[in-house]
Amino acid sequence: MRKLLPVLLALAGLALGAEAGLFLRPAAVTPTADGSAPVEPAAGNAAQGAGGKADGAQDYVKLNNQFIVPIVKSGRVASLVILSLSLQVSAGTGASVYAAEPKLRDAFLQVLFDHANAGGFSGNFTEGNTMQILRDALLEAAVKVLGPLVSDVLIVDIVRQDA
Repeated sequence: MRKLLPVLLALAGLALGAEAGLFLRPAAVTPTADGSAPVEPAAGNAAQGAGGKADGAQDYVKLNNQFIVPIVKSGRVASLVILSLSLQVSAGTGASVYAAEPKLRDAFLQVLFDHANAGGFSGNFTEGNTMQILRDALLEAAVKVLGPLVSDVLIVDIVRQDA
């Protein structure tokens, strides 16, 4: 009996797990008359594209590593700005973002270094207009790398650490 109880518990757990998997699986999608899969709107959200128009479902892709930008004054590093970025992209295109991430990071770093060299991270660097200028420049760089699948660049975290 002692040896039978663990086997019965394992079988019961397996059966319950399989039943839960069947119950929670996504509903089957039937193709439309033209053979394409139907597009369902995101639950409760009308996604907005770069032009402000609803253009289908959107995903948010967080870039894996932070961006570290040195602020150089008088020939030495006076402070560091550390940013985390995410991209708003067309639904299902996250793999394309990660495939192009090295080129995307290079383009973003160039924008961030240019912004730093122009004094964009000095003083009140989180002021709305300054942040919008940075977002616009980052979006322009992202569109050059990824094309129209990216609709926005989000600055998720930003901090400046003075030396």
